[in-house]
Amino acid sequence: MKFSVSSSELLKHLQIANGAIGSNPVLPILEDFLFTIQDNKLTIAATDLETSITTTVDVMSDANGVVAIPARILLDTLKALPQQPITVSINDENYAIEITSAYGNYKLAGENGQDFPAIPDAENVDAITMQATALAQGVSKTLFATSSDELRPAMTGVYFQVDFNKITFVATDAHKLVKYTFTDVASEVSTSFIVPKKSLNLLKGILANASGEIKVSFNKANAFFAFNDILLVCRLIDARYPDYNAVIPVDNPNVLTMGRTDFQNSLKRIAIYANKTTNQVILNITNSDLTISAQDLDFSNEAKETLSCTYEGDPLTIGFNAKFLVEMLGVLESDEVKIELSTPTRAGILLPTDKVDDEEILMLVMPVMLSN
Repeated sequence: MKFSVSSSELLKHLQIANGAIGSNPVLPILEDFLFTIQDNKLTIAATDLETSITTTVDVMSDANGVVAIPARILLDTLKALPQQPITVSINDENYAIEITSAYGNYKLAGENGQDFPAIPDAENVDAITMQATALAQGVSKTLFATSSDELRPAMTGVYFQVDFNKITFVATDAHKLVKYTFTDVASEVSTSFIVPKKSLNLLKGILANASGEIKVSFNKANAFFAFNDILLVCRLIDARYPDYNAVIPVDNPNVLTMGRTDFQNSLKRIAIYANKTTNQVILNITNSDLTISAQDLDFSNEAKETLSCTYEGDPLTIGFNAKFLVEMLGVLESDEVKIELSTPTRAGILLPTDKVDDEEILMLVMPVMLSN
């Protein structure tokens, strides 16, 4: 079996699929790409048994067949070659592989493609269609708030809640929560599922320069993201997501409005002087001023800044983790942000002041208890 292809085109597709290869696979064959040739189309697959990526590229071939090729050596070879047509020959009996370029020949040992684990098929699935840019937004705006605590598996992924023509993405680690809703979705189903963090990081990379529509299909076990000639399949987290609406405070009489960038930059400066364990900064809010302060008693460090703001409500002093606030303000895109507060012991809600059609975002951050 033999096929010819542009080296740069092949490399581009291999780099996409390579994201699914784990750093220390449980089976040696998982360090390989699976090449399947069918009617002058080469399908490249890679998997770590949790997440799989499949991508298709046009080639000139003389036969159909499958072979598993070691990923690392193949990628390194193509990266080191200038763009040119290459020919890959596979010995059907011992899976020896020879790559021929304008510079010379490179030989490596492949494996039997039949031994490669099967990529899950999209069976008994429900599907929704949405803009790739909207999915990319939903993922990037929530992914940072997921937990790394393996004892609470549900929180280590992003919760997708599909409700006919709208989809809500939720992520929380019990200290912060993000809820992003997008309403321009083509769907006839109402359901929910949890997608793991690793798969979404890969999806975010694939969708970075995406435009057009993406089809998201899902059944009880897996989710399938199909986009152009790329398919990402991931195993869903089998756990019950916490009732996130129950923790969002409803009655927040105190509302602080201020410039997002000024607030974020001030927090970054003040956080340098905060205790490195708690990252605690204290917000002291009156009618027209916000004073941000922090101190680290262990090193006698302290800092204070005052910013002008608009505030409706009673004067309030509340502590937050500066790292969380800076991260959240970095995800919001409006020029001004609104922070809704009730008491120093209840969560604060961050909202953008600019409304965008078809989308809504709400962020919640738990306070750090004040010691005095």
